[in-house]
Amino acid sequence: MPESDGTVTVRTLAAMKKRGERITMLTAYDFPTAQLLDRAGIDCLLVGDSLGMVVQGHKTTVPVTLEQMIYHGEMVVRGSQRSMVIVDLPFPVGQVSVPHTLESAARIMKETQCHAVKMEGGHQQSDAIRAMVDAGIPTIAHIGLRPQSVHALGGYRVQKDADRLMRDALAAQGAGAFAVLIECVPAELAREVTEKLSVPTIGIGAGAACDGQVLVTNDMLGWNSGYIPKFVRQFADLKTMAADAVVTYRDRVRDGNFPGPKETF
Repeated sequence: MPESDGTVTVRTLAAMKKRGERITMLTAYDFPTAQLLDRAGIDCLLVGDSLGMVVQGHKTTVPVTLEQMIYHGEMVVRGSQRSMVIVDLPFPVGQVSVPHTLESAARIMKETQCHAVKMEGGHQQSDAIRAMVDAGIPTIAHIGLRPQSVHALGGYRVQKDADRLMRDALAAQGAGAFAVLIECVPAELAREVTEKLSVPTIGIGAGAACDGQVLVTNDMLGWNSGYIPKFVRQFADLKTMAADAVVTYRDRVRDGNFPGPKETF
């Protein structure tokens, strides 16, 4: 359960894993979405660099800048009262140097007032994870499919290297990461990692055995560009609902029905 004041913390997530309670996480990129998810009781709000594709219309997350992550992170923090807010470190923050990574993570924490950062990588980024944790920056590691490395990985593919996955997970935990996000790996591999780790795992396209699940909110609500990954379940069809509403508005303006007496001073 959350802390006494209702907020979700690192300790909350650790206790949830221990009790076998599932952790919920969704992406948020703005104030009203953060308010909606927070009030619905979602445990963690992820300000993902997926905003590059979902909000900005890029083909990958690579073009997203540190300043853009801070800009969106500020909005989400203002919209959240209970949920833990986690902000992604964008490319190439985690690939340049440990001092650069630490400085960038500190900027995110200070300027957004978020609760944690997420960093793609495992054993190769363990020094950076350790430096952030030592500096008092709660950190989640992101292993398996890493969207920032999509070109090096040869596309968005299921990651089946069990040895690498386990090595990354253990290295991240050993460096002090308080959770590990596992993306797009076979369910059995994710289960093995989850059972091996003492910290929570958050899955996306990694089966049901992870300690929690995350989805891109736009995908889950059917408010997206049209491509739906295999691991997404659509819980609504907001795109169709919104399109119908816009057409109705257009027609009511054209036929003189809007504005009517109730909307007129």
